[in-house]
Amino acid sequence: MTVNPARAAQAMPQSSGQPGANSHRNPGQPLDPALFEGHAVNRSAAERRAATLVTRRSVKTEWQAAWLVNAIRCIDLTTLSGDDTAERVRRLCAKARQPLAPHIIEGLGIADLGLTTGAVCVYPTMVGAAVAALQGSGIPVASVATGFPAGLMPLPLRLEEIRYAVAEGAEEIDIVITREHVLTGNWQALYDEVAAMREACGAAHLKAILGTGDLQTLRNVYSASMVAMMAGADFIKTSTGKEAVNATLPVSLVMVRALRDYRNATGHRVGFKPAGGMKSAKDALNWQFLMREEMGRDWLQPDLFRLGASSMLGDIERQLDHHVTGRYAASSRHALA
Repeated sequence: MTVNPARAAQAMPQSSGQPGANSHRNPGQPLDPALFEGHAVNRSAAERRAATLVTRRSVKTEWQAAWLVNAIRCIDLTTLSGDDTAERVRRLCAKARQPLAPHIIEGLGIADLGLTTGAVCVYPTMVGAAVAALQGSGIPVASVATGFPAGLMPLPLRLEEIRYAVAEGAEEIDIVITREHVLTGNWQALYDEVAAMREACGAAHLKAILGTGDLQTLRNVYSASMVAMMAGADFIKTSTGKEAVNATLPVSLVMVRALRDYRNATGHRVGFKPAGGMKSAKDALNWQFLMREEMGRDWLQPDLFRLGASSMLGDIERQLDHHVTGRYAASSRHALA
């Protein structure tokens, strides 16, 4: 069973298929509390809206395959473990270069797509190994920094960690905000912190991790999103993956509404990255449905949308294998991300 190329092309966003950072840099703007203070967020309404996203849209057969292929293009394939080694990073990069087994690529008829993941995300000390392993692929290396995951290091050390990762070759930096600034409503401190981190990134793109599971209220999530964007974040990201609660659809909806409001207010486009706790092909579909419904087709491209994941790719490959062969393969047949 193969994908009908013409129908699949209609289901997938139009793009060159190449990974890369958001080419539309967000220049930021002066802090303007009027854009977020007093903004009410109805939790019940957000939860209802999020629940309808996964029930009102359903994709099957070649349409589902096309959406899953698109999800691969948007994955930041990640390893952030204390026992990471250069060899593990090299294996991860090999998977990023060839995310699907050859028989699946052939069965789907997408050999000409040049499919890769959107990026590889590692710790700063592993950036050099990732850059070497990805040389010539066009796949950017993203690095967490700024005292990931807690972010509770002195700011000068956090800025130096950004500069180190950039010097090693990282093209994207996933920074961690100080959650205390959000919890105490110290928006100027949060703005100044993110702006300093943006400056330290230089040409590298900045993804601001909000740690939404620690922020207590959806109003805080909205406000933190707006402040990070005003300070120049090119992406806003839900979580480190280390919190007790990571990416959820209601929280993601609030963040996406914030970036839509920011675009309407400033004309600048900012990307979105959910991360943490997303493991299945169904998750990959649901978050794409959110972006399609709320932001349109442009936000189904890797320059404006990323999925922070490691094990998700394995389940996507398994589902696509089933689409091609008509049967589920043992998980051992697919290389682990």
